[in-house]
Amino acid sequence: MASPRPLYAAIGVVVIAIVILAALYAGGLLRPQAPLRYLRSPSGYEAFVPNGQTINYNGQTDPVGNLILSNGTTLHDVIWNGQYASTIINNHNQIVQLNGQFVGQTDPVNNQPYVNLQDFYVIKGQVPVEQATINGQTYYVIEANKINPADIAGFYTYDKWVSNFVAAMNTPGTYAAGLPGNSPVFTWTNTTGTVAYQTLQYKALIGSIGGGYVLELPNGTIIPYGVAPSPIGNSLSNFIILQQSYNPSS
Repeated sequence: MASPRPLYAAIGVVVIAIVILAALYAGGLLRPQAPLRYLRSPSGYEAFVPNGQTINYNGQTDPVGNLILSNGTTLHDVIWNGQYASTIINNHNQIVQLNGQFVGQTDPVNNQPYVNLQDFYVIKGQVPVEQATINGQTYYVIEANKINPADIAGFYTYDKWVSNFVAAMNTPGTYAAGLPGNSPVFTWTNTTGTVAYQTLQYKALIGSIGGGYVLELPNGTIIPYGVAPSPIGNSLSNFIILQQSYNPSS
C-alpha cells in the first residue's frame, strides 16, 4: 500500500498558504481598495479633525476623525495614513490632557469658564483619498505621503468653531493677526475672550510657536486660535508667522 505521507504533506502546504494569505489580508496588503482620488480644488483649504480614536492600517497606527472640505462638507470615518500620523496622535493627546486640566477652571483674566479646545490639521489644496473596508467598516483614507509637507499645518481652537475656522480660511478677505499682550480681547467676558487667553496657556505648555492669534473675517468676526508644534508647512505661513496685530475698533 502506498504511503499517505505525500498527501498529508500537500495538505500541510495548503494550510500554511491559507494562513499566510489570511495574515496578508488582515494586514491590508490583499484588501481591494477604491482608486485614489483628489478631493476639492487646488486653491482651497481642507481640515482633518482627529476624534481620539486610532486604527491599525497596513501595519501603522493611524488617527481617525473627520475631514472638513473647503465647501463645508464633512466626511466622517476618515483615517490619516502616512506622514505626521504619530505627530497628530501625540498632539491630540496633549490637547485632551490640557482640556482635562483647564476645563472646569476659570480664566483669571475675564472670569469665564475655560472651554474644550480641538486640534485640527489643515491641508492647502486637494486631498488624496481612497476608500478601504476594515472589519466591515468603510473608511476614507487620506494618503498623507502624497501631500507636500509644505501644504500641511496644525492648529487648535474652540471645538465648536473648527468648521467656522475652515470656512473663514476659504473666505476671500479673511486675514490672520496676533493679539498684543495688552489686547482688550483677553478681557471680553465671552467665549472669544476666553479662547484667546486659553490658546496662550496651551501654547506655553505644548511648546507651540503661536497662540493668541485670530482670524478676522470681512464682516469683522474674529476666531482666536493657536498653532500646533508640528506640522507647520511653509504654504500656510500667513496663518503662522504673522506680520500684523489685531486692534478691535471698539
